[in-house]
Amino acid sequence: MSWREEYERKIMTAQEALSLIHSGDRVAVQHAAGEPSYLLEVMVANREQYRGVEIVHQVPMGKCEYCKEGMEPYFRHNSIFSGKNSAQAIAEGRADYTPCFNFEIPKLFTEGPLPLDAALIHVTPPDEDGYVSLGISVDYTRPAVTAAKTVIAQVNQKMPRTFGDALIHISEITAFVLHDAPIIELTPPKIGEIERAIGENCAKLIHDGDTLQLGIGAIPDAVLMFLKDKKDLGIHSEMISDGVVELAEAGVITNARKNFNPGKSIVTFLMGTRRLYDYVDNNPNIIMRSVDYVTNPTVIMQNDHMISINSCVQVDLTGQVCSESIGHRQISGPGGQVDFVRGATMSKGGKSIIAMPSTTKGTISKIVMDLTPGSFVTTSRNDVDYVVTEYGIAHLKGRTLLQRGKMLIQIAHPDFREDLIRQYEERYHCRYEEVAV
Repeated sequence: MSWREEYERKIMTAQEALSLIHSGDRVAVQHAAGEPSYLLEVMVANREQYRGVEIVHQVPMGKCEYCKEGMEPYFRHNSIFSGKNSAQAIAEGRADYTPCFNFEIPKLFTEGPLPLDAALIHVTPPDEDGYVSLGISVDYTRPAVTAAKTVIAQVNQKMPRTFGDALIHISEITAFVLHDAPIIELTPPKIGEIERAIGENCAKLIHDGDTLQLGIGAIPDAVLMFLKDKKDLGIHSEMISDGVVELAEAGVITNARKNFNPGKSIVTFLMGTRRLYDYVDNNPNIIMRSVDYVTNPTVIMQNDHMISINSCVQVDLTGQVCSESIGHRQISGPGGQVDFVRGATMSKGGKSIIAMPSTTKGTISKIVMDLTPGSFVTTSRNDVDYVVTEYGIAHLKGRTLLQRGKMLIQIAHPDFREDLIRQYEERYHCRYEEVAV
């Protein structure tokens, strides 16, 4: 049988394909903007045929209806990175959260406690050799395809075709559901004066030929604004967004000086507008690899002059970083932050940067004596390298607790420095102005 005959034989309606999922199954869903929203919508619409289906997912960006009140008999969401659409369900006990490092997620599926019955994925139509592409989301999805007993794919002509681990032969997929729909887009963040100042400070730590990992949001985008005079920057990043396109088209990002995967941007997922998706479509310079490769610290460290840039919720005066909760309320997850902090600092000439506004909405300091009670430490004080706000740069690596505290107070918002100094002096039984940094 030719691959075309096999493909035609496997095409089903969504209802037919989803009937292959049974009560009690554990189902992995493709990540973020790559989620197969149509399959999820049909699954929820036909919820009466299920009982206790566990849905494992990072960052749901669709309707996330399986998390809503009343869905408890049918679905139980197991989040490996809480998003705004799932945080409330986790807080109210209608969903679960599994802490883990990003690069270890595939092992949970293949060797650990989360063996998969099924995977719901989102792909391009097959090429002339019978390969579909996972497009903008490879991350844990590629390993999930290997681990799952049943793989159901939404085939969408609007999905960009990407390479590397994104390519899957149709023989690995159980059922295909043909449904074209716009790919989820991420609205570009608003960049204000605070973000611009942070971006400018971060850019001071980046030099020609460095390889970058960028998080998501206004701060990474602001950093990119101040890199237009740099030369031959490279990308090895968990994700990229629209800001990278401008620098690539301007010849700033070339990957030419990368000692590891030279000439190629290495990414595990993408989130942005159609401009980004059109840029990566059939682009041989963008290589999508699974998360156990891209965010593995032992892989990251092989990039000389690796620079990681991530944000957070709070930093205490010892350098402990909380990036995933407000108190005990889970609002996100570690993502690749810890993986890249460690990989970058192990890299020859590498740096890791935690970048954040000094306050939340100008009223609450993000630099604190102690993390809010119940908060989870994402990046330990032993791992933290640079912390950057709009007020400057604090290089904490190798510094004492007294030095760290003073350096962080110096980049805190001026309105909160006096109180931080008081707490600092009480804690450490010293005079702030006498501590040398």
